Amino acid sequence: MAEREGGRERAVSGATAATRPRARLDQPRAPRRRILPEWDPEAFGRLSERIARFLGTGRFIVWMTVVIIVWVLWNVFAPEDLKFDKYPFIFLTLMLSLQASYAAPLILLAQNRQDDRDRVNLEQDRKQNERSIADTEYLTREIAALRIGLGEVATRDWIRSELQDLLKELDGHRAGGHVVFPAERSAGRDADDR
Repeated sequence: MAEREGGRERAVSGATAATRPRARLDQPRAPRRRILPEWDPEAFGRLSERIARFLGTGRFIVWMTVVIIVWVLWNVFAPEDLKFDKYPFIFLTLMLSLQASYAAPLILLAQNRQDDRDRVNLEQDRKQNERSIADTEYLTREIAALRIGLGEVATRDWIRSELQDLLKELDGHRAGGHVVFPAERSAGRDADDR
């Protein structure tokens, strides 16, 4: 039995005829063969940082100076048949140019990696600062709410001043001979009103 679909004929049957093996979705694919060699970019980046770090030290300058001095002295004072780079030192110039041509990209790669790390650290610092500011604002609002809530509460200083005023009032009444408490005052007023 055949069915027409978009100008092509498709076989319809209860059993499917597989022309190519179906990929299983529950298993990883086999690795593809590549023509070019593969390398780990992180390992290469770490190596470039180590080289760039060494190129920026005094040790490198000392070693480079020693190599150049030995090179020049060898090619000036060695016997003619042992000299490999005669006076204009063209091979030395070539080697120094080759070293510089590799050093510059390695240094740039190391700087780019450092910039990436700095960018990530800056982003983390910015997020931490935002959280700190939000926490500070929250605590400020809480303290303000507590102050408003405590505005109606009697403080130790207020109670002390009220007690001192009451003691002064009692001392003033004692000097008059009779101590009148506030409850007695209101009771006496009620009796006078009758």
